[in-house]
Amino acid sequence: MTDSRDPRLTPARAALADSRLRGTVQAERYVEGRERRVGVASAPLRREPSPQSGIDTEVLLGDAVTFYDTIDGHAFVQLARDGYVGFLPEGSLAPADTAPTHVVTALRTFLYPEPDLKRPPLGHLSLGARPTALGVVGEYLETAAGFVFTEHCRDTGFTEADVAGTAERLVGTPYLWGGRTSLGLDCSGLVQLCLHLAGIPCPRDADQQEAGLDAVSPDGAEGLRRGDLVFWRGHVGMMLDGTHLIHANGHHMAVAVEPLAQARARILAKSYGAVTAIRRLRRS
Repeated sequence: MTDSRDPRLTPARAALADSRLRGTVQAERYVEGRERRVGVASAPLRREPSPQSGIDTEVLLGDAVTFYDTIDGHAFVQLARDGYVGFLPEGSLAPADTAPTHVVTALRTFLYPEPDLKRPPLGHLSLGARPTALGVVGEYLETAAGFVFTEHCRDTGFTEADVAGTAERLVGTPYLWGGRTSLGLDCSGLVQLCLHLAGIPCPRDADQQEAGLDAVSPDGAEGLRRGDLVFWRGHVGMMLDGTHLIHANGHHMAVAVEPLAQARARILAKSYGAVTAIRRLRRS
């Protein structure tokens, strides 16, 4: 019998599987997952435990994961955010003993070794990262990773009201397959990031979003409105109004805005097919 489980969402390999899958998935051994959090600014999740393996998605500081095992310096995990399974660099994980207190709402913000803007930064956090504040020093949050300018963050209960407005802020961000940060995004990563900042659960890949979002289907392309999602085979974009689409795409190699009619014609001409669905979020 063919296993119908989506391998992207099934924490199982030939050598190891989640203990909850015992009896339904064949593996050499079964383990109980342990809760962890991402402790670095961002990290790539790959299908195989190798830096040469392609990036499936990215995790951000504060993301919760279930950790199963370490293989060749990579941690086999499942993301709490969307159920995605893969390998993270082992050093990207930290204990899950403290929950994030804030979310970064600036496109990106610097991490400083001290609460002083004149100090050379240690790195940066991307939009959507969730640091844990250990305290407040002047205008800065003190975190385990460094000091972050407070006004670039909000409490974790904050949600963006305008999903499409978040996407507009990301215009010009370079296209990156598997990207989910403000330094690089793919089509579904852009949609997922924008929806998560609005407090809307969202799967990772375009086909999963088309099938799994809490949404309805408007009647055709007439009457499209801001925030509607337009799907093709393997691609998704978001409407800014009744006629203009914003999407991360390989044609522009960036997050770009263009007339929907223009995008549809080009995608069809390149043999990627016609629009497969239009979804309107119930919460939009």
